[in-house]
Amino acid sequence: MLTKFKQTIFLIFALAVSMSAFAENNPYDEMQVAADKIFSTMKAQQSAIKSNPNLLKDIVKSDLLPYVQVKYAGALILGNAYKDATDAQRTAYFNAFENYLVQAFAQALSMYNGQSYQVEKAKDLTGKTLISIRVLLNQPDKGQQPLRIDFQWRKNSVTGEWKAYDLIAEGVSMITTKQNEWSTILRQNGIDALTKQLNDLSNRKIDPNQKPKG
Repeated sequence: MLTKFKQTIFLIFALAVSMSAFAENNPYDEMQVAADKIFSTMKAQQSAIKSNPNLLKDIVKSDLLPYVQVKYAGALILGNAYKDATDAQRTAYFNAFENYLVQAFAQALSMYNGQSYQVEKAKDLTGKTLISIRVLLNQPDKGQQPLRIDFQWRKNSVTGEWKAYDLIAEGVSMITTKQNEWSTILRQNGIDALTKQLNDLSNRKIDPNQKPKG
C-alpha cells in the first residue's frame, strides 16, 4: 500500500513539474526553434521542394503545426456558428480546418527561396496574452525589402501555454480574411458547407508564384 501511495505521489509531482515547465514556454524561443526547424529543413530539401512544392505541407505538419492553436483559430472563424454546431460537426470542421491551415501556411512559406531569416528579438511578456512575432526573409538583393511574415501568438488562460493562432503575410491576416470570406457561406449554408469547402481548399497544390491571400 505504501509503495502504491509513493508511486501516486511521484506521478502527481511529476505531472505538476511537467505542467509547470509546459506553462512557462516562451513564444519568442518557440518561434526561433520552429523557424530553425522549418528553414533548415527547407534549405536541405530545396531542390526537392522546387520540383514538388507540396512537400512544404509535410514540413508544416511536422515542424510548424505543433506550435499552432488549431481549435482556437478555427473557433474564431466560426464565430457564433460554433455554439449551434453539433459535436460531430465541430470534429469534422476542425479536421478540415487543420488541413486547410497546413495548405495556407505551406503556401505562405513557398515565398522562401534560400534567403536568410530573422526572428524578432524577445520582448517583455509581463501582463500580455496576445503578441505578434515578426519573421523576416532577407532578400539576396539588399535593394529589395525583406519579405515579412508575422505570427500571432496567444497565451492559454488555463494552461499558460503560448501558441500561434494566425499568420499575417505581407500585411494580410489569414484569420481576418477568412472570417470575412466565409461568413456568407456560414450564414447561408451552415458549417457543413464550410467544412466541405475547406476540404476542397486543403487539396490545392502549392504554387510559389502565387501570393498568399490569408
